[in-house]
Amino acid sequence: MIGDITETKQCQLKDPMDLFHSGQVVKICAPMVRYSKLAFRTLVRKYSCDLCYTPMIVAADFVRSEKARDSEFTTNKGDHPLIVQFAAKEAQVLCDAARIVYPFADGIDLNCGCPQRWAMAEGYGACLINKPELVRDMVRHVRNQIDNPRFSVSIKIRIHEDLKRTVDLCQKAEATGVSWITVHGRSVEERHQPVHYDAIKIIKQSLSIPIVANGDIKTLKDAENVHHLTGADGVMVARGLLANPAMFAGYEETPLKCIQDWVDIALEHGTPFTCFHHHLMYMMERITSKQEKKVFNILSSTSAVLDYLNDHYGV
Repeated sequence: MIGDITETKQCQLKDPMDLFHSGQVVKICAPMVRYSKLAFRTLVRKYSCDLCYTPMIVAADFVRSEKARDSEFTTNKGDHPLIVQFAAKEAQVLCDAARIVYPFADGIDLNCGCPQRWAMAEGYGACLINKPELVRDMVRHVRNQIDNPRFSVSIKIRIHEDLKRTVDLCQKAEATGVSWITVHGRSVEERHQPVHYDAIKIIKQSLSIPIVANGDIKTLKDAENVHHLTGADGVMVARGLLANPAMFAGYEETPLKCIQDWVDIALEHGTPFTCFHHHLMYMMERITSKQEKKVFNILSSTSAVLDYLNDHYGV
């Protein structure tokens, strides 16, 4: 019985909505194409990451093709809490995709923020911020068809030049039952300009559901500063975690222990070489010299990488 109680407590702590009501800032690993897959999620969870997203998955392909499902979505018992992010433009397709992942995940997220041309040309991603009724319809459909209030339905957006439009979009989504909203504080046109944290603060003040701040968070100190600037309930990090997967645990740069953990996890998961190597290139960016980078970045096999790490770092 005690075992049952302990297990229940642990399960409760892994519910995304419980995280947002814990009084702590929720630390989140962003959806990253090619990178935020199971092995990397396993790594960042070891270093104080509270919540992980899958890479963006095109819902229509996922529903239509078993091959797409097998290649795009892998998980395991320890991979919680987990949010599956979908690109979608039709309510029923999003519902069908949500129903497939429902037994294995804790929620889904609708991508309304991807600024890539191909996504917007297809009617996905950031073009949805200009279609609040469609977003509302998609959220409502999932809410109606998955009858479990603990299964979260969230959206990730960029901001409009006219912030009133963004606030209106967010309020409509809130009224439809969206669980939380992640705000990347740039417009669709902006790439490397400063993030508009003031805009995230205004959105936070205009809603009563949790808001997650996203954009240019590279260290735990950045995360704390952004929380103070915006009042956001969570912070979502992409490139900062690629460069330092131990960032949320307070490390300034990737510790060797984390590199060792990545090697162990990646080999255990059968991570393809290119992905395994790319992650290490990111992680070692700050701890290697220019000369070392030249040598390390052209290694072309797992055994060569393992030999290099062993010879130079004792990993």
